[in-house]
Amino acid sequence: MTVKPDWLRVKAPGRERIGNVKEILRDLALNTVCEEASCPNIGECFNAGTATFLIMGPACTRACPYCDIDFEKKPKPLDPTESTRLAEAVRRLKLNHVVITSVNRDDLFDGGASQFVACIDAVRSVSANTTIEVLIPDLCGNWNALELILQAAPEVLNHNTETVPRLYRRVRPQGNYDRTLELLQRTRQILKSTYTKSGIMVGLGETDAEIRQVMQDLRSVDCDILTIGQYLQPSQKHLQVNEFINPEQFAVWKAFGEEIGFLQVVSSPLTRSSYHAEQVRELMERYPRFKS
Repeated sequence: MTVKPDWLRVKAPGRERIGNVKEILRDLALNTVCEEASCPNIGECFNAGTATFLIMGPACTRACPYCDIDFEKKPKPLDPTESTRLAEAVRRLKLNHVVITSVNRDDLFDGGASQFVACIDAVRSVSANTTIEVLIPDLCGNWNALELILQAAPEVLNHNTETVPRLYRRVRPQGNYDRTLELLQRTRQILKSTYTKSGIMVGLGETDAEIRQVMQDLRSVDCDILTIGQYLQPSQKHLQVNEFINPEQFAVWKAFGEEIGFLQVVSSPLTRSSYHAEQVRELMERYPRFKS
């Protein structure tokens, strides 16, 4: 495994706040993508009292070779108490912004859309001022399921592009690039008040031109927010890192993204889909037209 450069070394955070978040998660029997996907920012986020909740998991029905979420176990039936427990965690942690994501549940008729809705409604019932971001799978192109989620009106709908079209077969074999763009486009058409968001991993062999084309494709479907981060190999059995991209290049992509019209671009080696996601609250104040 290639040695990580200095800019990818994360400072160890304080333990007290992390322990408090973990204690609440264990007490309520909740999963987080922070832990399941081995996120490098787990210390910083837990120390700040934030977490990205992983529902309907932790077992996934897909086997993406970049992802550290378990796909070998058989998914369990949905737990009707999960939404209530998640809402209680939001209340205890006093979250201003919560991110709710899931494993792929291709075994379910609606891809898990109804569980997303239950969680959104439960959070709103205990913390009406908390803004909600959902990071959803592609739902196998079930647009009725997408509409069901949007009827619950999350402030942000995130669906990651992950990589460039040329690498989809190797990186995201069960995904579809055009379907990803269509999901984001339909979201904008169905619910104009919701911010759309997507994310890209780099360092897997893509070119600068390919990244820029993906960014332009996302703008063509009016995607509002973009995250760009370095892919890190979770273990020897996962895809290898092709290249560690220097921070200066991330700054170039950020500037390009802002130039072509993204409302917000978070681009750095350690950026992940929900890293500093709470900053969307500031975005909502600067661009209130999306809340009209």
